[in-house]
Amino acid sequence: MDFALKDLGALHFFLGIEVKKLASGVLLSQEKYVQEILQRMGMTGCKPSPTPLPTSEKLSLHDGDILTTDDSTRYRSIVGALQYLTLTRPDIAYAVNKVCQFLHAPTTVHWTVVKRILRYLQGTQSHGLKLCKSDSMLVSAFSDADWAGCPDDRRSTGGFAVFLGGNLVSWSACKQATVSRSSTEAEYKALANATAEVIWVQNMLTELGIHHPKAASLW
Repeated sequence: MDFALKDLGALHFFLGIEVKKLASGVLLSQEKYVQEILQRMGMTGCKPSPTPLPTSEKLSLHDGDILTTDDSTRYRSIVGALQYLTLTRPDIAYAVNKVCQFLHAPTTVHWTVVKRILRYLQGTQSHGLKLCKSDSMLVSAFSDADWAGCPDDRRSTGGFAVFLGGNLVSWSACKQATVSRSSTEAEYKALANATAEVIWVQNMLTELGIHHPKAASLW
């Protein structure tokens, strides 16, 4: 069976992600999407924030007053949009994960944190994921975790970043499923998740017929 195909030329925009060709590779960004989110919130002229979250921020279920039904709906809508934005913005992954934990009962404090993330995006609209040419096909990963960081259930938050050569290809920041009895246990859980992701990336490369070193570096 034959199918008609149409060549649309070089890729520039796909599912809200802008693709810019650079001399050394490509830049994936969602600048237009950020602008749309800011416009929805009436924050197109807001003062930028230097970071997505304060370094000492520890959010709790019991912070602030419960939002009204309308504001709760807006909260969930904007946080959902921020989740999609993390496709090219690993720098907000941790902050977005935090505000995702309160979708069932958001409060005024959580809403303020969401607005801070938006103010950070105001000053970093053009940021994105840069993928450059690389001679190395080594898969490497970095992992980290806090310990008992959640004041409500004392679960830890772990994260990892996986690189193919010099390019970031996978990342995660999320609360761990169980309580860790020590900081070492929390770190090992984060390392285990990073290792699983490394193996997945290596298996995908093998299926695609791309040669890569069997060993991987984990930090």
